[in-house]
Amino acid sequence: MNYFEESLINHKKTAGKWEIKSKFPLKNKDDLSIAYTPGVASVCNEIKNNSNTMYDLSMKGNSVAIVSDGSAVLGLGDIGPKAALPVMEGKAILFKEFAGIDGIPIVINAHSIDDIVTTVKTVAPTFGGINPEDIKTHKCVNL
Repeated sequence: MNYFEESLINHKKTAGKWEIKSKFPLKNKDDLSIAYTPGVASVCNEIKNNSNTMYDLSMKGNSVAIVSDGSAVLGLGDIGPKAALPVMEGKAILFKEFAGIDGIPIVINAHSIDDIVTTVKTVAPTFGGINPEDIKTHKCVNL
């Protein structure tokens, strides 16, 4: 089997290897009203009153951001964020398959450690963890 050819075929067929799926069925208006508005207001207020409930009431408790600038992708080197996205998608499915954790790939066009830190701090409230991935050593050590 030629893994390189098969990988290209499969990626083209599925437009990548990662997707977002709803945990809530939306079969009718009531389902929508519970998952979104007006029902979601009670969840928002609960988190507002006790921010620790965010881990139980949102994706935060079971998610990790997989953040990369693509500057040190194993076996490929500095390929940049666009070319690194399929690798980060692969990391995301590993998190899901082997740990049940929702990994979210985030590739960033960052050129300095400060840019990376700013981005991570900006998105951090969404995630239970941050996984810096395939970032040049001198940048990653400073993270």
